[in-house]
Amino acid sequence: MEIDFKKMNGLVPAIIQDYKTKNVLMLGFMNEESYNKTIETKKVTFWSRSRNCLWTKGETSGNFLNLVSIKVDCDNDTLLVEVIPNGPTCHKGTDTCWGEENKYNPILFLSELQDFITKRHQEMPEGSYTTALFNKGVKRIAQKVGEESLETVIEAVSGTDEKLVYEASDILYHLIVLLEAKGLRIEDVAAELLKRHQPDWDKDRRLAKFLGTYKR
Repeated sequence: MEIDFKKMNGLVPAIIQDYKTKNVLMLGFMNEESYNKTIETKKVTFWSRSRNCLWTKGETSGNFLNLVSIKVDCDNDTLLVEVIPNGPTCHKGTDTCWGEENKYNPILFLSELQDFITKRHQEMPEGSYTTALFNKGVKRIAQKVGEESLETVIEAVSGTDEKLVYEASDILYHLIVLLEAKGLRIEDVAAELLKRHQPDWDKDRRLAKFLGTYKR
């Protein structure tokens, strides 16, 4: 990886991003020495412009930034550093230097789940329920989506919220397996919903239904 340390007198901006939540935690600066130390120790180390020395984040507080990966931008002069933080990042005690909470949005797990199911589809390990579903084919997987949908309806009508969430989770899992079997992803469904959210989506049909002139 080529990094241009010359543009800013030996320094490059380093954007720190939480590997799991994808939230931006802080911005620091690195020179070649701090970059090399970060690579060597797997603890993010900056060059402190105020103290004019190396500074490993967490060396006094214990709130280290554990390195996952480093990427350089298209101009080779800005770094994106993915980390797993050990506690708050800001010296003021907040999760980020903008005072935001560094929370993981559980909706992101749907993509992670799809990745896991895709890996199962590629490797087909023995003893895996997901493997068994793929072996039974699209028809059986689709049937399972239907069965789980019915169970979800039953819980919605006469069950508890806890059981409703449980059954709805089964629907999503089996739906992702079905999408994978058809060469699709859950992001394709999200993209379709995003398209439908636009004001002009299917405008003619919706207007016809409103005016009572819609014909199937």
